[in-house]
Amino acid sequence: MASRAGPRAAGTDGSDYEHRERVAQHYQMSVALKSEIKKLNIAHAALWMLVAAQVVVSQLNLVSHKLVATPYKWEYIYLLSIVPTVFSFMALPKNNTSYLVISMISAGLLSLGPIFYGGMEMFPMAQQLYRHGKAYRFIFGFSAVSVMYLVMVIALQVHGWQIYYSKKLLDAWVTNTQEKKKK
Repeated sequence: MASRAGPRAAGTDGSDYEHRERVAQHYQMSVALKSEIKKLNIAHAALWMLVAAQVVVSQLNLVSHKLVATPYKWEYIYLLSIVPTVFSFMALPKNNTSYLVISMISAGLLSLGPIFYGGMEMFPMAQQLYRHGKAYRFIFGFSAVSVMYLVMVIALQVHGWQIYYSKKLLDAWVTNTQEKKKK
């Protein structure tokens, strides 16, 4: 097939794709991991808003304590878990490894720490609910212990994956900078 200027040059028919440059693996990984981390950050923000809403509604007495239970101690501490998410959002646009490391460490301390503490704090009430079928705190008619354990299971998964993907992203970024220094 010819163009207006004459016959087409050999090798420009698209058959030379095997010899073209490709995007390096660590760049592809970086884009994919950033996307996953953003989704997890949004999921964490949604969980955080639910916990914050319960704390605010309870503290301001907007509804009766029969409808929304008084928050457990760990929920107040868990409100600090927004800090790792903010650092994570700040780290992603410019590939800032310092912010990402701060995000990972603070996620372990401010996110996972309160969840584990909450599991221990609520365990006697969960045991009482299981053995005797008695619950004394409720959230919209459901046992507060059951609801909060469900929130904790989801939060553990979200934070666990956040830390895992952040570590993989950090490895991809460090690999990239080490390759640049070798050149």
